Amino acid sequence: MPPIALPPEDRTLSPYTGWTRAHWEAVADGLLASVGRFAGPEHALITLPGERPSISGRRSDALEGYARTFLLAALRVAGAGGADPAGLLDRYAEGLAAGTRTPTAEGDLADGDLVSWPLITERRQALVEAASIAVGLRLTRPWLWDRLDGRTREQVRAWLAPGLAPSPVDNNWWLFPAMVGAFLAEAGLDHDGAGQRAVDRGLDRIERWYLGGGWYTDGRPRAFDHYNGWALHLYPLLHAHLSGDQGLLGTYGPRLAAHLGGYARTFGADGAPVHQGRSLAYRFAAAAPLWAGALTGHTPLSPGTTRRLASGALRYFVDGGALDADGLLPLGWFGRYPAMVQSYSGPASPYWASKGFLGLLLPADHPVWTAPEEPGPAETADAVTALPEPGWLIQSTAADGIVRLHNHGSDDQPADQVLPDDPLYARLAHSTATGPAFDGPADNHFGLVVDGELSERGRIRPLGTGEGWAASAHHPRTGGCAADGVTVTSLTLARGADEVRAHLVSGARPGSEVRQGGWAAAGATAETTADGLGAAVRADGRLVSTLRGAHGFTTAACHRLAGGTAFGPAAAVPVLTGLTGAEAALFVCTARLDRSGSVGGEPRVRVEAGQVRVDWPDGTVQEALLAPGEVTVTVTSGS
Repeated sequence: MPPIALPPEDRTLSPYTGWTRAHWEAVADGLLASVGRFAGPEHALITLPGERPSISGRRSDALEGYARTFLLAALRVAGAGGADPAGLLDRYAEGLAAGTRTPTAEGDLADGDLVSWPLITERRQALVEAASIAVGLRLTRPWLWDRLDGRTREQVRAWLAPGLAPSPVDNNWWLFPAMVGAFLAEAGLDHDGAGQRAVDRGLDRIERWYLGGGWYTDGRPRAFDHYNGWALHLYPLLHAHLSGDQGLLGTYGPRLAAHLGGYARTFGADGAPVHQGRSLAYRFAAAAPLWAGALTGHTPLSPGTTRRLASGALRYFVDGGALDADGLLPLGWFGRYPAMVQSYSGPASPYWASKGFLGLLLPADHPVWTAPEEPGPAETADAVTALPEPGWLIQSTAADGIVRLHNHGSDDQPADQVLPDDPLYARLAHSTATGPAFDGPADNHFGLVVDGELSERGRIRPLGTGEGWAASAHHPRTGGCAADGVTVTSLTLARGADEVRAHLVSGARPGSEVRQGGWAAAGATAETTADGLGAAVRADGRLVSTLRGAHGFTTAACHRLAGGTAFGPAAAVPVLTGLTGAEAALFVCTARLDRSGSVGGEPRVRVEAGQVRVDWPDGTVQEALLAPGEVTVTVTSGS
């Protein structure tokens, strides 16, 4: 398929991205045209090519192809006031009628039935897709639903109705029955009140996960990721907006505004969202909460900044090669990268990215489309921002636009057990320019080596965040078990592009090896150097990851990562090693990730009697005292 036909850039209106509403419309049209070529009979199932199906099977995957692209079509047509020159809604209406005619329990497509949708009672993934269909029907009601005959409406109601049952998954999934119920109630099909009960039940459930400051945890005790924006904030607020419920808007609007204050800082100057958490194949769905704030008027961002961040994210992926030769979004970050993909994802899963087009609901004369672009937070000045609820420290540098997320609070561990570390959650740091390695030496990780195995963090206990710092503690785990009596207390100090990482190991056997990984730099090429207590990786001649021991570490080296990262096939990571002593052992190093090429002063690190003092080049002094499971930090500002 030829590349998407984009209109000329407008650097007057959009000095940072060059993109306007017309570019969003062109990309939406291109995506829909590409997937349309894979639609089956009567447009009921859209079976996209892929290396493997999801765990839900190929029929569910094909429903996903229909549902998620229908949401994109709905946003496109609703945003145009019902104008539909491509006939999108006619095709999706045909598929709606055909798919619900004789829904089936059959999970595969081998029986020759290339039309019927899976029953929600038989394939729970169908509930997720039912929510997208319900939202799409709600957005396009005057042009699609209201024109269906009574028989088809009843078919659709009967297919959706089982989706009103309590969620089978205890996380953001509770909002899927809520979206189904909201549509049925609005359409006058909530005859027994089950639809409204599903709405109330879903909103009540997520209330227990709201921690304040605009942050939810996604069901598990400490699960923070992009689902905060593209699910836990988006669905309740979109429902409140579409229903005109001022009470709900008064609850969820200020929460989103609070969330956006920190969330906006997680986008790099190149448009990249921070690479952290699951379902990253959804890519520019990261723009959805930005648009939701503008749509409802609950945002701290100016219209120009909102569009700059959202357009930056879309262009980052389009320019970066996220569309394959067929014009499709594969499972990966740019191209295919199976290592980062979850088992629930199939070939059509990336089209959750459709949510990123929410801004098309805003009319063309809205300030979000007419105001000149303004810079995002990462472009205006160096900043280090503490987000206490998720236990994150957001560090950005204006010279290169990189955003770094230091993680001292998100582990995605269930309450009743401790699972193996997920690199997308358990790393000490994530960024807009790097991704974690899934094989080889662990990047951005500190662990003990036990019987040749590097320990994992397991459950993370936040110890606090403050001005330029964040800290946590964990009991290192190997072989599925926590090391008896061992605690690692970790602290990150950050300023400019520099970091200081300190780890106090208590209770470990004397002579135990420890390893500290730095940033895994990746690209088409990766050069490495190591000398004494320092190691560095230079990717594509620009992105540089450095790691240097300051206390406790004794060796430095660089290691190649055979599987690369989501950012490129050639990758390497600097690694420091050391040994514990008879008492609690303190290990301190400096780290840096940058591509600005700037050479500034380095932080001066001194360790005396277990206290870490950092003198930063600007005169700021941070002093930290680490004890097992406790950290105290004081800051003295420079002149």
